[in-house]
Amino acid sequence: MHRPAAPRKAILAQNANALPIAALLGGNMALAFGPWFVRLADVGPVAAGFWRIALAVPVLVALAFAGQKRPFAAARALWLPIALGGVAFAADLASWHLGILKTTLANATLFGNSATLMYPVYGFFIARAWPSRTQGLALALAAAGAALLLGRSFQLSPEHLAGDLLCLLAGTLYTVYFVLMGKARAAMAPIPALALSTLASVLPLLIAAHLLGEQFWPTHWGILIGLALASQVVGQGLMIYAIGHLSPLIVGIALLTQPIIAGTVGWIVYGETLGPADLLGAVLVAIALVLVRSGGPRVAPEAEEPKPA
Repeated sequence: MHRPAAPRKAILAQNANALPIAALLGGNMALAFGPWFVRLADVGPVAAGFWRIALAVPVLVALAFAGQKRPFAAARALWLPIALGGVAFAADLASWHLGILKTTLANATLFGNSATLMYPVYGFFIARAWPSRTQGLALALAAAGAALLLGRSFQLSPEHLAGDLLCLLAGTLYTVYFVLMGKARAAMAPIPALALSTLASVLPLLIAAHLLGEQFWPTHWGILIGLALASQVVGQGLMIYAIGHLSPLIVGIALLTQPIIAGTVGWIVYGETLGPADLLGAVLVAIALVLVRSGGPRVAPEAEEPKPA
């Protein structure tokens, strides 16, 4: 007897999604360890951002040329948004890395990924793509969850509140990066666009690290190499690949693994325990992340791009 066609199609569909799902989970795991690398680095937080970028640039450029013969041909007419996008990304990375040292790893990961919510808000008010009921509910839940987390941070330590606010600023700056890179992403493949925007971030981070008087030259390079490979090359690369093959709902749910992993690392290594209010706030923000990515039409393709952590 022959097997029915439907089960065969289901098996083929499962096999087709297996690699993207594995890439999605691997990318989130790699990105979740970024804040820990920043804490372990023997340089300042902004300097760590510089080395993350500088060490990743050659690898990303090589990957761009491996995928295309002329990967940067379309960039000639897009130099301004790419350059400004690189500056915005540098500012995002600087504020996020500063915030990582002043709050818990779980909060840093949650607030640092707030661009997932902020970019749709940009679409609502600027592009006039008004929210669906599901997206409106997501924004309300996110606001309630953020208020709980910020309130708890202030009660525990004003320093934690400052860190949370820096990470929220990072999420806002990453939204600006989304907007500026939208045109480039529409005309270029993801890896070449990522390589050029990463290159444009090098000089601003270098200047910022020196202006802040941070420890710049590391004694141990292993942590910074791990940060560059895990966050900028492996994490971003796997996520960009997976996003092109999976639905926003699956990607949104998978994003929740980042604060879970980062929170677990913070609990085991630094004793950063979460209270009931923290857990409730994190759950509300997590639900909002899923709803805003699954409710209604997408605002723009670039809104699907992940946080560089």
